[in-house]
Amino acid sequence: MALFADGYAALSGLLAPLTVRYGEDLRLAGSDLPRPERLRVPTRHGRVKVHVYRPPGIENPAVHIHLHGGAFMMRYPQMDDFFCRFVVDRARVAVVNVDYLAAPRVRYPVAQEQAHDVLVWLTQHAGEWGLDADRISIGGFSGGGNLAASACLQARDRSSAAPRLQVLGVPSLDVAGDIHGKPSTIARPMIGPGLLRLVRATYFRDVARRSEPYASPVLVDSVVGLPPSVVITAEYDSLRAEGDAYAARLSEAGVPVEHHVVPRRDHYFLDGGDPAQAGHWMGLLADRIEAALAT
Repeated sequence: MALFADGYAALSGLLAPLTVRYGEDLRLAGSDLPRPERLRVPTRHGRVKVHVYRPPGIENPAVHIHLHGGAFMMRYPQMDDFFCRFVVDRARVAVVNVDYLAAPRVRYPVAQEQAHDVLVWLTQHAGEWGLDADRISIGGFSGGGNLAASACLQARDRSSAAPRLQVLGVPSLDVAGDIHGKPSTIARPMIGPGLLRLVRATYFRDVARRSEPYASPVLVDSVVGLPPSVVITAEYDSLRAEGDAYAARLSEAGVPVEHHVVPRRDHYFLDGGDPAQAGHWMGLLADRIEAALAT
């Protein structure tokens, strides 16, 4: 299983530029922005590439760090180019889209630690790039939501950074539980036991570490001290329960949290077939980022 999973992960990563096309229908704003700068950030696992999008005409803009999805197997930050451009255009902030490493090249906890280290480096050095190090948020979709949540937990535990907001879109927050215990109300959800098994066999290969809070944030002992949060889950998503549970825990702990369940949608909540709905949710996220990063 492990060899097959690694082969599948490698092939998924190689084919991502050819197979990931959903964003082409969601270029609702920011298409006229210039190509992002390709820069590098030092981390404990080497220098990580990042794509930096800047709002034109704004000096020292605030920063939103974005972590794309891809089941910890697709290393393809361009899949969320449409969202990065939308946020820059709508919220007038810079977006740093992180090209973190993925399976089978690396295993847990490499991507989680890279996400944390990028957050910390920007907190300390964003001024070197003409960005505001005092106004930083972080977020991601799916597997990227896991990385964002993990980065915030690490930053809290180490007192290494204090992002103003975490944005968790349909996040994967439990990689230790029963793969058959993630129910959906539709017959064939996008994320089923087969994909979950593959992810665990390749990126989260060490069974003993899957229940660590930096791998499965919903299992952390306490969420006290985490930043204000926006959590988006989807009605039909098999990962919905863990996202709902995390939002509930944040609220119960007194962490300001805004939780929305996207109706009649599976894991891919930004359905390219309905630009109006996608625009609503993208607009909501951009507006919350803008408000959190206001001076």
